[in-house]
This record gives sequence, structure tokens and C-alpha cells, in this order.
Amino acid sequence: MAPKTDWNPVLRDELAKPYWGDLQRFVADERARHPVYPPADEVFAALHLTPYAGVKVVILGQDPYHGAGQAHGLCFSVRPGVPPPPSLQNIFTELHDDLGLDPPDHGCLDAWSRQGVLLLNTTLTVRARRAASHQGKGWETFTDQVIRAVDAKDETVVFILWGAAARKKKALIDTGSPDAPRHVVIESAHPSPLSAHNGFFGSRPFSRANEALVAAGRAPVDWRIPPRAERAASS
Repeated sequence: MAPKTDWNPVLRDELAKPYWGDLQRFVADERARHPVYPPADEVFAALHLTPYAGVKVVILGQDPYHGAGQAHGLCFSVRPGVPPPPSLQNIFTELHDDLGLDPPDHGCLDAWSRQGVLLLNTTLTVRARRAASHQGKGWETFTDQVIRAVDAKDETVVFILWGAAARKKKALIDTGSPDAPRHVVIESAHPSPLSAHNGFFGSRPFSRANEALVAAGRAPVDWRIPPRAERAASS
């Protein structure tokens, strides 16, 4: 993890625990034997792009994409020029139905990250073409601590949980009480084509997240994703 990020003091104790060394040795061995995604310098991209102090929304994924050139450290996101996978296409469909925003011409979600939307996978690496291959090796212990750290923040944070795996993390989140609300959880089916019609479509997560942020006195997220031409002009 780059020393410039303010996550370091928050998560430093995790890096001294026995599981962390075991996990890093496992990932290094996997990289020596197989293609592993995302590239090593992008494993912690979600934490680098979204400082701890600025987190206002958390979207939880599970595995990074396991196809070549797709994963770059942000859940559900792909680099510009990489065709959006089906789950991301469904996210864009719901974004349009919820907020009237047309689907962008690329699938990179870093514009969200830079506004305080932590795009966190619960497992941060995967072997090429082997979904779930790095689950149960220690990443979940680390990312559970990330969730706990966000839960400990004084400001209200909106947690968007899509699918059964993400929804299990609700137990780590303190929503408070009607008299003393804490964080907000928005949950639904996963955007995968296998489940999107079972409650993801029509769930309005983006407008609901902004309503919760405004109610808590926080600035809403601009969920618009700038087109590639606009990105290039600003870089």
C-alpha cells in the first residue's frame, strides 16, 4: 500500500498479523505460476483513489474480474476501451432508469472513486480464468477490517450491498436506531444477469444513496461518468 494514503495508520495493525504474511506469500506464489489480476500495482487502487477521510459511499463487490485486461482494483469497473461486462452493463441500465443518465462509452468508474465512493472487492486478487480462486486465503479478513474502519467513522456512510455475499457484510455495519441513526444500508440482488431481475432492477440505489447523504448533511455523489473524450481532455 502506498505510504501517501491515509488508510495506512487505520489498517497498519492488519499488516503485522500472521495471516497477512501468509496471504502475501500465497499471492506471490500464484503470480509466479499463473497470470493473476489485477496487476500488483493496482491491487489497492480502491484505497488509493478514495481516501479514508473522504469515504461517503461503499459499494461492495466480491472477486476481481478474471479475464485478461479487465480488473484494475475497483469493483465492477474496467479500464476505458475494455467492453463493460454484463454486470456492469446492468449497473448502467439501472443508473439510467434511476437517474436518467445515459450509459457511458466506457466502463471505468474511477470518477465515482474520486468523489468518495469506495469500490471495494472483498477478495482483492484472482487467478486468470478461475473465479473465486483466491477466496478464503485471507483477503476477506483484511477487507472486513476495511469495512469496520469505515463503520467507525463519525460521518454517515451509505453501504450499497448487491448480492448474497455482500449482504452478509451487513453484520459489520452499525445502522443505529430511529432516534440515533448511524450508517445507511441499501441492499438488493446482484446486478449479474443471473439475478438482476430478482430485485436489482428498480432498486434505485443511486438516488437513494444521494437522498441518504443529503439527509445526513453530506454532499451527494455526481453519478455521471464522463465520456472518454472528456476524460482525455482533462488528463
